[in-house]
Amino acid sequence: MKQKVLKVHKDDNVIVALTNLEAGEQVSYEGKQYILPEFVEAKHKFAAVPLPAGTEIIMYGVLVGKSETDIAEGGLLSIRNVKHAASDFITGERHTSWQMPDVSKWAGRTFNGYHRADGSVGTGNYWLVIPMVFCENRNLQVLQEALVTQLGYGRNKKYENQARALIDMYKSGSGIEEILYTEIDSPDTIPAKDRLFPNIDGIKFLTHAGGCGGTRQDAQALCGLLAGYITHPNVAGATVLSLGCQNAQVSILEEEIAKRDPAFSKPLYILDQQKTGTEAELLSQAIKQTFAGLIRANENTRKPAPLSKICIGLECGGSDGFSGISANPAIGYTSDLLIALGGSVILAEFPELCGVEQNLSDRCVDTESADRFRYLMKTYNERAMAVGSGFDMNPSPGNIKDGLITDAIKSAGAAKKGGTSPVTAILDYPEKVTKPGLNLLCTPGNDVESTTAEVASGANVVLFTTGLGTPTGNPITPVVKLSSNTKLYNKMNDIIDLDTGSIIEGDETIEQAGERILDYVIGVASGEIQVASVRHGQDDFIPWKRGVSL
Repeated sequence: MKQKVLKVHKDDNVIVALTNLEAGEQVSYEGKQYILPEFVEAKHKFAAVPLPAGTEIIMYGVLVGKSETDIAEGGLLSIRNVKHAASDFITGERHTSWQMPDVSKWAGRTFNGYHRADGSVGTGNYWLVIPMVFCENRNLQVLQEALVTQLGYGRNKKYENQARALIDMYKSGSGIEEILYTEIDSPDTIPAKDRLFPNIDGIKFLTHAGGCGGTRQDAQALCGLLAGYITHPNVAGATVLSLGCQNAQVSILEEEIAKRDPAFSKPLYILDQQKTGTEAELLSQAIKQTFAGLIRANENTRKPAPLSKICIGLECGGSDGFSGISANPAIGYTSDLLIALGGSVILAEFPELCGVEQNLSDRCVDTESADRFRYLMKTYNERAMAVGSGFDMNPSPGNIKDGLITDAIKSAGAAKKGGTSPVTAILDYPEKVTKPGLNLLCTPGNDVESTTAEVASGANVVLFTTGLGTPTGNPITPVVKLSSNTKLYNKMNDIIDLDTGSIIEGDETIEQAGERILDYVIGVASGEIQVASVRHGQDDFIPWKRGVSL
């Protein structure tokens, strides 16, 4: 019989419902019987012991809240009777020893990637077209219309065909009811073209709303982010359009590129509209130079590379009460496996590390790193509080509805993505990963802003867990979507790649799922598996302005 409830950590005073539990139902856990006074929906928690008002609530072995009213044994925890609470942390002793997993089955294993002059290896081969300022977005759109379809990267016409069928129905006299309820078969009637450049995975256009009008710090951060994409191992080269007068000057971009790759040698074409003159001349030059760059970039082919050249970004979005029990610890084990193989991992979303800072601080390899982590967490939260917010306001309505009723509960589960290995480096946005092992990167919890930042820091694959479902992707890095529960996977398997609900069902251990995920990552990195976000062209790209975004 399937287990109905779970206590995540031996010290917890709450129990998680793995399935819906009716009012009056009797459930047992570790020999103790609980009679539930009210309905407890799957993913939510009930009290393992009486919790008088003011009692500290422990889950994952850490403080995640306090009871605001008396909660009887078996009583449901909700936003009506629980408030956020988290432990403070200090720069304490180093606890960097860890049980390294057995990786003998991957010994000598390789993936097929694109080798770059700086020693990095890409899991894809993309050309970028980038604006230095939002004024150039329209020119990017013109270039996109001119180049993408002609070079064989056009999208299928399924939905255009559907719209065309509806137009024909309306013209022939069909009414609203018929239009709403008629099944329309709309296959792609335009045959897909062969790519002119088979070794180039696509041309990506990174439109954004920045570059001018903000602070000089915003401009510097944007240039650093764009430099991270230009120097990324998944990028073959780039075309950059500048207006000329914006805060985000080309000279700053060039400085940021040099920081990340002092011997930068990729093809890079920079055009300044105010120097060039007419729009027609600017776009003509951009098309010619981009085409020339594509010819050169197409010469690179996939070749074997060690798994140590993989850098995984860890992300979660649309999380639920199962995320910290299934999907997050599963990719945490994947992280440990890759780190044991010499690879790099990025754990970000600092607002979602609230309450587990002490554990992560203690895992830092040196005191300097622990101090930097404390500083970044403290100043980030203070900035949020200064405008009437704070980390405690991080959970979304969807999170709360599905059992993550405090930020500390959400954070304790989110941190499981980082596994158990030592923390080798603390990075501030948009710094680049330079060390193997677990890197902590300061980003907001916003899915797209954080994923955008992780890729800029070097992630050439992103593992993205979700309990509610999200299509989030990235222009240049495959984003592997993993569901925390099988119900979601069955419902949205057009955008979800892997299911870890098998852990909740008791059909697979966390370790088995983690190993399965690593094998899948190797297939993705080799170009053998195309993830849903890539198939759908989900090219989400949002730079983070260093204001308050949780």
